[in-house]
Amino acid sequence: MTQEEHTENAIRLVFEYDLDASPQKVWRAISIPELRANWLPDAGLSETEPSAIIPQQQASYRMRETEPPYLESVVTFQIAANDNGGTSLTIIHELDDARLHLKPQAANTNLQSVMRAA
Repeated sequence: MTQEEHTENAIRLVFEYDLDASPQKVWRAISIPELRANWLPDAGLSETEPSAIIPQQQASYRMRETEPPYLESVVTFQIAANDNGGTSLTIIHELDDARLHLKPQAANTNLQSVMRAA
């Protein structure tokens, strides 16, 4: 299931998956840098260490696009045991780059002129 949410300060994509692997195995794949690099390369991260972590439950990473305009976002991985003995994985990708919150400038000449002293 995928949800897209637009809030005042961010755009969020939410992905939910049921995995056959145990929560401990999924946690290792998310939290150990050598294992995480197999599916989430360091090149996509603005910081290789998690920006927030709740052991065995949640890890958040700051990411930066590799191409202009190099927008930044936060990806949070939440894990929990499911009823089938596997793992429920929720991935929340939140675009929160500060540049998205700048007010647009007028594209015409409606700005007030400034006179220079001679």
